[in-house]
Amino acid sequence: MPLTPVLTKRWLEPRSWELESYERLDGYRALRAALAMRPDEIIQIVKDSALRGRGGAGFPTGMKWGFIPQGDSTPHYLVVNADEGEPGTCRDLPLMMADPHALVEGIVIAAYAVRANFAAIYIRGEAVHALRRLQYAVREARQAGYLGQNVLGSGFDLEIVVHSGAGAYICGEETALLDSLEGYRGQPRLKPPFPATHGLYSSPTVVNNVGTLASVPAIILGGAAWWKAMGPEKSPGTSIYSLTGRVTRPGQYEAPMGTTLRELLDLAGGVREGRQLKFWTPGGSSTPMFTAAHLDVPLDFDSVAAAGSMAGTAALMIFDDADCVVRAVLKWTEFYEHESCGKCTPCREGTYWMTQILRRLERGAGTKEDLDTLLDTCDNILGRSFCPFGDGATSSITSSIQYFRDEYLAHLDGGCPNHRNRTLVGAH
Repeated sequence: MPLTPVLTKRWLEPRSWELESYERLDGYRALRAALAMRPDEIIQIVKDSALRGRGGAGFPTGMKWGFIPQGDSTPHYLVVNADEGEPGTCRDLPLMMADPHALVEGIVIAAYAVRANFAAIYIRGEAVHALRRLQYAVREARQAGYLGQNVLGSGFDLEIVVHSGAGAYICGEETALLDSLEGYRGQPRLKPPFPATHGLYSSPTVVNNVGTLASVPAIILGGAAWWKAMGPEKSPGTSIYSLTGRVTRPGQYEAPMGTTLRELLDLAGGVREGRQLKFWTPGGSSTPMFTAAHLDVPLDFDSVAAAGSMAGTAALMIFDDADCVVRAVLKWTEFYEHESCGKCTPCREGTYWMTQILRRLERGAGTKEDLDTLLDTCDNILGRSFCPFGDGATSSITSSIQYFRDEYLAHLDGGCPNHRNRTLVGAH
């Protein structure tokens, strides 16, 4: 497994977040190269690279840029989704902390490609530290001529605004994010129309994730063929995998797409001493869980989907044989109940009732019929909620019952066996 640091190559540099450090290690070279090209050439390079969105959906980035209408008289916008709120996900914030200029440079290149003169970075409200780093990077870039009027003498103008949200998980959904940016309550919009034609202020808008845009400068410098040489053909490049939970060395591990959990655990020192892997999430709590039987599934978009889950945000939460699957699922479901925006009935009501049932099961007061009720409720949410939020809320429930039905049934006789052994999730 060859490791090629791309997004993380500057993270350990002294004061890596400052412009001087960034410029010393290829910073803004890609922008100069991009400004010498036609915008359509840049879009084609990104298409040829097969870069897919790192925000979870894995949609081809170049294709998304190509949807923006050209030759129209309306303004175009670029919006960065930095509202990282998926439980277990923690790769965008370290990137913005350690190397914010990589994101800024990616934004300028992308904005030039889609003919946008205004970009907004929507960052999670609690991430005050990353917010300040980004604001500082934007100021530095503007003072150096990489932003503002006539960028590097090219005739291209671009302004970037760093906007702090208010900590709503639903604003990670791109249309809810756009509503929030416009000053409305963050709730998802009906699609179609899509943001490519009716986005921010009903104008053509590209919404990209932090990791997606931070990858663009490397692609412009290295070329599409270089990027495609890493990882599988349909999901090339590198990814930052976030390993949390019962691992010896939790943290961020950059590796080619298609790396397996077995390989990542080797890098992270394995599961904590004396324990065995029990279950894990390949892409955060909104993705169906995997078990030890899935250790060798390549962690790219297509391979994970073929195995029955989603690559999502590459948030690998690791649980061992001392952890209670029912309690973990309960905690995730309580999160979704709390964060539901309330716009649609399946999600608003379904997450509430699933939480009540799981609480009953976890404390030993449930029945066998509760499992059928849970699955029936999930079936009434999946594909019927207004946005993917509801679908994600069902993932851990259906997959955990699929793989650990016996553990659910064991809770019917005196509650959680792990609780009786005083080894609850989160216990130290």
